[in-house]
Amino acid sequence: MTRAFPAQTADAVIIEQSWREPERFSAIFDRYYTEIHGYATRRLGTGLADDVAAETFLIVFDKRTGYDISRDDARPWLYGIASNVIARHRRAEVRRYRAPAKAGTEDPAEDHANRVAGEVDAGTRKPRLARALAEIADGDRDVLLLVAWAELTSEEAGRALGIPAGTAWSQLHQARKKIQAFTGKDGR
Repeated sequence: MTRAFPAQTADAVIIEQSWREPERFSAIFDRYYTEIHGYATRRLGTGLADDVAAETFLIVFDKRTGYDISRDDARPWLYGIASNVIARHRRAEVRRYRAPAKAGTEDPAEDHANRVAGEVDAGTRKPRLARALAEIADGDRDVLLLVAWAELTSEEAGRALGIPAGTAWSQLHQARKKIQAFTGKDGR
């Protein structure tokens, strides 16, 4: 029988226990699936989000024995793997940003939940912002979106992507400058 973990139990404890008792990993899945799925939805749209989230957790489960248990919080690790899965779908992501940029309007077929998410996401469907996201370098975009949407620090984003914290900070700075250049200082 699988026992539930208190919400304050560190991710590292759960992951380490899952090395011997794989069913314990379900607590990590339950804790973060919705968050990772939401991030994938923002990056790629609803069509690919289910696949990306599922693939992310399959990879995480397979790699769990390599997790650095000195890090209590698994979020940067999970987002790093999700970012790698999303990178395999890079063309779909760029198309997602270029379509509204070309049209200059929101997608009329978009369902209500996606419209609300888009509004909450600081207007990601706005044409100039969408164009900017499509045009910035992949690595810069990854860091920017991990910081903006996953609410990771630039250091955590660097850890997630396997790059030094200084590089992540630099990429975040570059991405912000490019976004400002495309959208103007007010982001509109």
